[in-house]
Amino acid sequence: MSYVIRSVRADEWAAAKELRLAALRDPVAHLAFLETYEEAAARPDSFWQERTAGAAEGVDARQQIIAEGPDGQWVGTLTVLVEEPGTTDWAGFPVERKQGHVVGVFVRPEERGSGLTEVLFDAALEWAWGRGLERVRLIVHEENGRAQRFYRRAGFVPSGLIVPLGDSGERELEFVLERSSAGASFSDR
Repeated sequence: MSYVIRSVRADEWAAAKELRLAALRDPVAHLAFLETYEEAAARPDSFWQERTAGAAEGVDARQQIIAEGPDGQWVGTLTVLVEEPGTTDWAGFPVERKQGHVVGVFVRPEERGSGLTEVLFDAALEWAWGRGLERVRLIVHEENGRAQRFYRRAGFVPSGLIVPLGDSGERELEFVLERSSAGASFSDR
């Protein structure tokens, strides 16, 4: 693979915005993301500047990791948020221990199946374990089978926590990976 896997830099907000907007155009975006393309496209540049700086290289509370192709185009991303015990998560559930929360997973369609997602997850887990996080979790829509299959291959297992999505009747499922059971990276499997 000739990708560069790295954390974003604060001044790369325009590329971060472009990749997020591409993700929100994906046919399954309604299952994977909690915002629409229209909502994101309407945000001012200051939003994207703050968002990128808040997850950039050297930030301890969150980290956006990207895959950069040989031509410099960003072709994949994910973000790890650090959740501290004693706080409440985005859905209103209490956080009981120091953990990572993977969000915003996206790989451009033409790059899928190349092993890129595995490499992004390896980098995310390395970052999380390096900060002493006890586990990493993610939330996936109950109908997003493609994502659920990948997360299981990555070692994540359903925790049993179900997150209702408003009044729609739709639900999301929490998948977790404990540090003690993380095992080898994808590249070692």
